[in-house]
Amino acid sequence: MQQADLFANQDEPSPEQRVKELRRQLEHHNRLYYSKATPEISDAEYDRLFRELEELERKHPELHDPDSPTLRVGGEPIEGFEKVRHLVPMLSIDDVFELTPEALEKSPGTRAEKELIEFYQRVRKGLGQDDVAVTIEPKIDGVAVSLVYRNGKLDYAATRGDGSTGDDITHNVRTIRSIPMELTRAKAPSIPPLLEVRGEIFMPNEAFAAMNAERDEAGLPTFANPRNATAGTLKQLDPKIVAKRPLAFLAHGIGAYEGPALETEHDFHSLLDALGIPRNQPVIDAHDLETTLEAVGHINTLRHELDYGTDGAVVKVLKRSEREKLGFTSRAPRWAAAYKFIPEQKETTLTDITIQVGRTGVLTPVAELKPVLISGSTVSRATLHNQSYIDEKDIRIGDTVLVHKAGEIIPEIIKVIEDCRPKQTRRFYLHDHLDGSCPACGGPIEERVNLSGPKENQRRIITHYCLNFECPAQLINKLIHFASRKALDLEGLDEAVASKLVENSQISTPLDLFRLSHVDLAELMLDSATLSSGKQSKSRRFGDERATKLLQSISAAKDKKPLSKWIYGLGIPQVGEATAKEVSRLFMSIKELRKSQLLADIYERGYAITWKIEHPINSDYETISESERSFRKAKFSELNPRIKELEKKLSEYVISSELGAVAAKNLIDYFDSNSGNQFIYHLSELGIDPQSDNFNPFPSEKSGPLAGLTFVITGTLSMDRDDMKAFIEEKGGKVSGSVSAKTSYLVAGE
Repeated sequence: MQQADLFANQDEPSPEQRVKELRRQLEHHNRLYYSKATPEISDAEYDRLFRELEELERKHPELHDPDSPTLRVGGEPIEGFEKVRHLVPMLSIDDVFELTPEALEKSPGTRAEKELIEFYQRVRKGLGQDDVAVTIEPKIDGVAVSLVYRNGKLDYAATRGDGSTGDDITHNVRTIRSIPMELTRAKAPSIPPLLEVRGEIFMPNEAFAAMNAERDEAGLPTFANPRNATAGTLKQLDPKIVAKRPLAFLAHGIGAYEGPALETEHDFHSLLDALGIPRNQPVIDAHDLETTLEAVGHINTLRHELDYGTDGAVVKVLKRSEREKLGFTSRAPRWAAAYKFIPEQKETTLTDITIQVGRTGVLTPVAELKPVLISGSTVSRATLHNQSYIDEKDIRIGDTVLVHKAGEIIPEIIKVIEDCRPKQTRRFYLHDHLDGSCPACGGPIEERVNLSGPKENQRRIITHYCLNFECPAQLINKLIHFASRKALDLEGLDEAVASKLVENSQISTPLDLFRLSHVDLAELMLDSATLSSGKQSKSRRFGDERATKLLQSISAAKDKKPLSKWIYGLGIPQVGEATAKEVSRLFMSIKELRKSQLLADIYERGYAITWKIEHPINSDYETISESERSFRKAKFSELNPRIKELEKKLSEYVISSELGAVAAKNLIDYFDSNSGNQFIYHLSELGIDPQSDNFNPFPSEKSGPLAGLTFVITGTLSMDRDDMKAFIEEKGGKVSGSVSAKTSYLVAGE
């Protein structure tokens, strides 16, 4: 019989010691992998250490630590974001802009960096020096965040908010592996008792493209750009969702701090490096104006090679003593500026103009471009908006055009390079190009003209519409709108699903969604699609799990969604979310809405007032004959008493400006149309009767401290905007989307 080795476990660490060692090792390898891209071990070895720590933590719950690497997959969902007051105000940085070629043409001899030069000259003047040392670094297009460390451990993380107060997003930040939960002591001489690091959370470009490709492959909606994806992710209440998104962090500034003096920006960077906090790079030093301009030019060239979005360079005074002397304005430091580059512009060829059909029947021309790389991605299409846009820029098929990304995101044609125009091109007229027929259904199209802008400088906006209410392209977009979050919030019904349902003739109206079975949805074969990466996805089955989720959403919409959501979901022109909410305040159900005289009165009042405004008796902008003047006077005499009568009749409803004459007329027209009548019929057939959840047609009758008052909410508040809106309405007040003569209070800030 083999004897036991009495000394075998003499040096074996205790579970507590092993857990601490594993956590230390994993954090070390996280830093190397996520912050420095210099991994020391294989993924398999990392996974082995991770699983060992998971097993020890499971066996020894008394060793729980919220900062453990194993918890970076996300904890339990939270109910809402708590507010955090910043230890030091989190100010923004003033922007200075690179001048456009058009601006330079108007001012010969002016440099494109004029505003940056003026900033540097203000700094020199403020310090009384000829030259000032500065640092220059890329401006990260991410979401600003504050990380507060106390005695080396992350205490909390918060968004910028209004600069004084932000949202506590610690539960989400814990899932970002490039952010250390505990600062390393290996290279730092000491750990500051308090360190507030400011920086940007962002999605690396390649990771963003890969995530969008995966979402598209799975039939999920893709994100428009990395910054929107980042901001939306950080607003998630479930950290498990955040943990699945490829977020990263880079530091660039400091807030509250207790520790050895940091005399320069270099000292701050050295501290970050010693503590293992990833920081923005490269950082270029400059000692005078010319080297500053050279460094900014280098960043402009380099930015397309960076793995994150950037649209500028941040210039900061190097020495902190000089920063203190320069001080701050009420919103930004005088010692820093963000120099915004002109969006990159490229010439390319417009090879064709295609037409998209929207949910309201609007026909939108789209420029098909010879692919060109702009601001880090390939551009092959750009919207042309309408016929007027094409006319104003004189855009023709075959033209060479100058293209940029508006806001570094949306492709846009700046102008036509007329010197390069082929001889055989002709002006583009949408109606003639389509032979008067909708490209999706072959139905008739109509040209409509609207006037835009002040009367003395009005523009004619020419837009074309498909008149066929049963047009499949319209139906696809109506389905997408009907299923959107602000409408019925039908999970999983995206463009690919809507297109296939229409193509298979499974849907002819949005209400047909309520007749679909699990088999109908699960067996739906979605087409392949071109992903953001340029690759082609495979055709795929919608599947049982997604079918179940969508059917659950449809069931919830049938039984629980209030009237306002249904009104908004109909996609009636000029009837947005706020208008739908006001309609549901005035009407308990769709049946009441359909039969009411109230909408007709609102329309008549608005029409009369508008007629008076557009036909003044005396005008500085038009000369009218005496007969026309007499006609207008007589019309005024007819309209004035009727307007007073309607005002008196409508006054007890205290109707918000959101429900004006145009929206009222569009509601009337919809419910008088064949589509509206069919909608009412099928709604009744399905046993659906949406009810208002804010019915209060006569606000003065409702008790509450805010009864009879109208509020407009703007900016960042001390609570969620929807919660503020619900609070006001609960207390008897009304919330409007825009300021008008009826506004009682504007709510902003705290």
